[in-house]
Amino acid sequence: MSQLRPKLCQLLGTDELLAVETIQDLWSGCGQVAKVRWVGGLGRAGRGAGEPGCAVIKHVKMPAEIDHPRGWNTDRSARRKARSYEVEARWYADWSGRCPMACRVPRCLGRTTWGDEHLLVLEDLDAGGFPRRVTRAATDELDACVRWLANFHGAFLSKRSFERPEGLWAKGTYWHLDTRPDEWARMPEGPLKRAAERIDQALDASAFRTVVHGDAKLANFCFPEGEAGAGVAAVDFQYVGGGCGMKDLAYLVGGCLDAEGCFREQERVLGVYFETLGEALDRRAVAVDRAALEADWRRLYPFAWADFQRFLMGWSPGHWKISPYSEHMTRIALESCGG
Repeated sequence: MSQLRPKLCQLLGTDELLAVETIQDLWSGCGQVAKVRWVGGLGRAGRGAGEPGCAVIKHVKMPAEIDHPRGWNTDRSARRKARSYEVEARWYADWSGRCPMACRVPRCLGRTTWGDEHLLVLEDLDAGGFPRRVTRAATDELDACVRWLANFHGAFLSKRSFERPEGLWAKGTYWHLDTRPDEWARMPEGPLKRAAERIDQALDASAFRTVVHGDAKLANFCFPEGEAGAGVAAVDFQYVGGGCGMKDLAYLVGGCLDAEGCFREQERVLGVYFETLGEALDRRAVAVDRAALEADWRRLYPFAWADFQRFLMGWSPGHWKISPYSEHMTRIALESCGG
């Protein structure tokens, strides 16, 4: 990180960096996330004289060769990953400021690009009131994430004219079919493989479009101290783009609940989601037929599960997320599209 100090000082408007502490390495050796502390410069307003500032930085430098832990070391994989970091920088530059407090995201404090490297300086959500991470969600924590998604989708939802969010992925999510032909080719022959394109097209054909987070797993949510009813914040917007909100919801639920929990909680979770989505649209006074929206997205909920199942069956066919519930939802989608 020492080579970044001049650029950090320039972005932060200071010549006194107190510390740069690595938080984690990025996937496949693509860089690092770190916490930086400094005196003076950016963000001084609201702090006492001499009180240090704190931010999170994300430094991206693509390696000469992707070291994928599951062996997907292809040019396509490297291009997809490089594009994801470009999208994330664009998200923070042009889109993140449109998010209301109900779907909290870190503020972008600065960014710069040189050569093939990117540097983002982001608000430290720990200091912003969201210091807690969880690896297993209680009901209130799951509900807080569901409400975040509903508010996020509500902030960007529109009719079919919303075709391509400028600068983001045309289709959000990291697993969508267009970017995963290698995984599709590895799938065993069968109804899901044959219906993959129809499932993808059904999701894209929804009359209601929004921006999806694209990687809405529990690890990307930040919780406040105490009860999660105060809301959550979210990070990691590398795969943000256009699409049906059910993709995010299915992915979140599938990562938080086992099969039994998915069966048991399905209607309650959908109820929390659509109630919150309606409230978000009310606040924006969006002229959308709420009944038609809910009917369409409830119909597509099994398709969202089947879409992710298709990815897993090619990428990691023994993955724990392939469950009796995901298989059940996949059968519903296949029956609906004639698979």
